[in-house]
Amino acid sequence: MNIIIIEDEKPAARLLQRKVEKLGLQVNQLLHSVEDALEWFQNNTHPDLIFLDIQLSDGLSFEIFETLEIKSAVIFTTAYDEYALRAFKLNSIDYLLKPIDEDDLEVAVTKYKQRVQPQQLSLDFDMIKRMLVNPVGKEYRKRFTVKLGQQLKLIDIEEVECFFSQDKGTYLHTLDNRDYLLDGTLEQLETELNPKEFYRVSRKFIVPLKTIKEIQMHSNSRLKLILPTYKDDEVIVAREKVSDFKEWIG
Repeated sequence: MNIIIIEDEKPAARLLQRKVEKLGLQVNQLLHSVEDALEWFQNNTHPDLIFLDIQLSDGLSFEIFETLEIKSAVIFTTAYDEYALRAFKLNSIDYLLKPIDEDDLEVAVTKYKQRVQPQQLSLDFDMIKRMLVNPVGKEYRKRFTVKLGQQLKLIDIEEVECFFSQDKGTYLHTLDNRDYLLDGTLEQLETELNPKEFYRVSRKFIVPLKTIKEIQMHSNSRLKLILPTYKDDEVIVAREKVSDFKEWIG
């Protein structure tokens, strides 16, 4: 396996190298800037795996991907979590916050090994479930009818910021910061929503991709989503769904 580390702080690069090699892997190259990386990629076979810091001495490492087509898998290693959403749109396996915990590093490496197994089935349970309940050509919900006193109100799907469950009820939360009680459950909603646009991140929440403002790292390898107006509770991507969620946001 060909592995390189791109990290502008040389002591941090050497420390990460020791941690990676402690897992039985061999690091072939240490690079320290965007310029160094671009020159190296233009003159060498691209590695299987890159450990990549985001803020380098001469710019953001995203510039490498904007300049060259990099097909290597990437594990991001950074002190900042505000770049998580942008990072996940690349070939990322994981996003590790500094100081890097050795257990988290081992989990990330295991994810990479599982991804490249020749016989590894790439679809997990959630992905298969969505394919089964949402066949090609199915018509999805475009609006909802909610009750306001003695009146009925139509809410277009474009107005939805998220769906959530609370006190055994299912609610629709709109972009203008209003909650409406719905009939049915989140399980039923899953079968009625376009899986390319909506994702059930936990037992409590279904969110549309377009309303995710920010993705932050959270405890126990989970992710926290920041939405435009919903503030009543933290919107957390369950740990077992993180890998599939990253595939979904593509």
